[in-house]
Amino acid sequence: MCTRDYELDRSFWLTRFTELKGTGCKVPQDVLQKFLESLQKNHFQEDEQFLGAVMPRLGTGMYNCVIPLRHGGLSLVQTIDYVYPIHVSVNVLSDLYATRVMECNNMLMLLGVSNKMTDRERDKVMPLIIQGFKDAAEEAGTSVTGGQTVLNPWIVLGGVATTVCQPNEFIMQTMQCQETLAVHQWLDIPEKWNKIKLVVTQEDVELAYQEAMMNMARLNGTAAGLMHTFNAHAATDIKGFGIWSHVQNLAKQQRNEVSFVIHSLPALAKMAAASKACGNMFGLMHRTCPETSGGLLICLPHQQAARFCAEIKSPKYGEGHQAWIIGIVEKGNCTARIIDKPWIIEVAPQVCWDYMLDGATS
Repeated sequence: MCTRDYELDRSFWLTRFTELKGTGCKVPQDVLQKFLESLQKNHFQEDEQFLGAVMPRLGTGMYNCVIPLRHGGLSLVQTIDYVYPIHVSVNVLSDLYATRVMECNNMLMLLGVSNKMTDRERDKVMPLIIQGFKDAAEEAGTSVTGGQTVLNPWIVLGGVATTVCQPNEFIMQTMQCQETLAVHQWLDIPEKWNKIKLVVTQEDVELAYQEAMMNMARLNGTAAGLMHTFNAHAATDIKGFGIWSHVQNLAKQQRNEVSFVIHSLPALAKMAAASKACGNMFGLMHRTCPETSGGLLICLPHQQAARFCAEIKSPKYGEGHQAWIIGIVEKGNCTARIIDKPWIIEVAPQVCWDYMLDGATS
C-alpha cells in the first residue's frame, strides 16, 4: 500500500500496531493442550449414528469442528481463527478446505481496532482491511453476514467460517512463509541484513516476499476439490505452529495404528540458506517455522499421490499450483517423526504449494 494514495504519513507502517503478530500471540502448543484437557473429557463429543451409519465427530485439538446435527444425516463444519491482519479470510477458509469441504455457507468477521491509531489512520486503513476480508469471502463463493468489533491495543482480525453438509462432502482429519516476511523487513535494518547478505541478494528476498504474499492470498479451494477426486483420507492446513507441530497433531487424531514419516521440506528459494546464516532463529530447519495461511498437508492413497501432484499443476486451475510428496504413512502408534536429514526442496518463485503424505489412513 502506498501511503500517499491514502493521505497517510510516510512513516505509517501497519506492523506498528501488531506487537504480538504471528506466533507471538499464540499460547505455546504444549501449554494449550493442557488447557484443553477438560474440554476433551466431554461425553457429548462421541460419534453418533443415523440410519445405522456412524456420524463422526471432530472437535478439540484441531482448528475446526465437525458436529453431527439432530436433523439426521447432516453435519456442521465450523472453524474460527484470528491473526495479524493479512489474508485472514483465506486463512480461516483453509480450515474448511482441509476437511475437503468445497463450499462455505457463511462467514463472521472478528475485528479489533487499535486504540493507538489516529482517527485518520483508523478511518483510512480499517475499511481497506474489512474490504479485503469481504473480497476473499466472495471469491470463495460465500458472504460475511455479521461479527463483532472491539477496541484493542493491537489490530486483530479473525473470522468464523461455517457450512452444513452431508457425510460424503467432508473427511475427518483421521486417516500452513513467516521467515520470508521477517527477512524482507531486515532489508532496512543493516545489523540484521549483514547476517544474511552473503547467502541471499536483495532481489532474492523481494522475489521470495512477493511469492509468500501470493501464496498466503490464494484460496485452497482447488486442492479441496481434488481431494474428492483422488480420495484423500485426511488433511490439515499449516499455520502458526509450523509444519512439524501440525503433522504431530494430525497423527494424534488417527484412530488406526499409523504414524507419519516426513522426509522432505519445501521452502521458498534461498530461505533455507538465509535461515542457516542467522542461526535458524525462525525454526525453518527444525520444521517449526510458523506460517500464515499456509498450504495443506494431505494424506492420499499411495497410487494417487503422484497423480494429485500432476493434476494440480494443470492450467485449467488458473495459474496452476505445485505440490510435493513430503512423507509417507506407515504402521505405528499415532505419532510422527522426521528423518535426520530431510531433503530441502527449493521452491522457485511463481508457484503455490500444497503438502501431502504418500499413504492411506482411515
